[in-house]
Amino acid sequence: MSALARYFNRQGWKVAGYDKTPSELTSSLEQEGIVVHFTDLGEDIPTAFKAKEDTLVVYTPAIPKYHGELNYFQSEGFHLLKRSEVLGLLTRSSLGLGVAGTHGKTTTSALLAYILDASELKCSAFLGGIASNFDSNLVLSTTSKFTVVEADEFDRSFLALSPFASIITSVDPDHLDIYGDADYFKEGFQRYADLIHSDGFLVMKEGLPLKSKVRTITYAVGSETADISVEEMRFDHGFFVFDVRVGTDYWLGLQLGIPGIHNAENAAACIAMCLELGLDEGIIRESIKTFKGVKRRFEYHVRNEHVVYIDDYAHHPTEIHSFLSSVRLMYPDKHIVGAFQPHLFSRTRDFFDGFAHELSALDELVLLPIYPARELPIEGVDSERLLEAAKASKKQLLTAQEALAYLSNQKDCVILTIGAGDIDRIVEPLTKALS
Repeated sequence: MSALARYFNRQGWKVAGYDKTPSELTSSLEQEGIVVHFTDLGEDIPTAFKAKEDTLVVYTPAIPKYHGELNYFQSEGFHLLKRSEVLGLLTRSSLGLGVAGTHGKTTTSALLAYILDASELKCSAFLGGIASNFDSNLVLSTTSKFTVVEADEFDRSFLALSPFASIITSVDPDHLDIYGDADYFKEGFQRYADLIHSDGFLVMKEGLPLKSKVRTITYAVGSETADISVEEMRFDHGFFVFDVRVGTDYWLGLQLGIPGIHNAENAAACIAMCLELGLDEGIIRESIKTFKGVKRRFEYHVRNEHVVYIDDYAHHPTEIHSFLSSVRLMYPDKHIVGAFQPHLFSRTRDFFDGFAHELSALDELVLLPIYPARELPIEGVDSERLLEAAKASKKQLLTAQEALAYLSNQKDCVILTIGAGDIDRIVEPLTKALS
């Protein structure tokens, strides 16, 4: 949403909007001249936006249906479009490069945009997180024919897009409150794959249960059969290094600017896409090396002789597994303390056993109450039950402020904050305390 707000603002439109709570991101928008408010104004919206013929209302499905402002715009007959519909309009006027998947789409789309921006092709991009190289989630080019779009499966939003080509990283079931069950979830991804232009192509992780009507390039980690495979991952003199097999050729010793097994896999997807678009190894290799990642995706905040502190957005068992596996690969002898905030009652219910299993890999678990987002509580679904099911040798349930106080006094360990809710509010004060 903030990328679209920035886009319209830069086009010269007057932009205002609602968010539930202030954040670093909303402060950035305000500094750019966008008016942000944090109270549901109902029908008392600013006068400048009451002229229906001059106002476009863009909303995200994350806004609850009972929201007063949304109901006012709907009842008064304003022109409303979902965020995905606006992105769909933008991809129809360019060659859209979608990045879809339950996991990895934000980092993958940011890396793809960074590689293209560094090349002669250039691109515009609408990203789902703040890319550190751009310090923004919006990239604009006046010359490029390509638009990179993070294709979000929530509420089937990606079905509004018109991709020329796409990456699909994973189809692990999620958002079952929307889709109902795993089969309908996978059907949503199949419908998205069917949207790819007949002259385009699909870059897909090997083994996904999808059928493609267009030319398909597969990628994987440690595969003899994928078109592109990541090999020999290692942590060497402070760099995450890996080799890549491209067909029968080998690219040796690629340095990845951000660590993580899953990020090496994301890089393989971008390599496949960029080779199909005509880029050569040199520009791809250099961009992968200098890529700084996305805010809240394996983001280092403290690295000193006493403690390492990393923050990550992981909020699904598969994402937590990838994150913790990478941390363990890099710090095999360190005590790992993880503070996790579950996101949504429905997700916690649907993947309860998976969360309990993956969090058990921590040496020490600090669990926060469930972040409800758009949901009301579900009876019998709470952090107390999850804490009981997790098998970490040391574990406790704390509020965010209690967790901040506890983690601030830890030493000789790796500290992780994990989750997609408002756990990010403790990142800055925890960083200051640990530094």
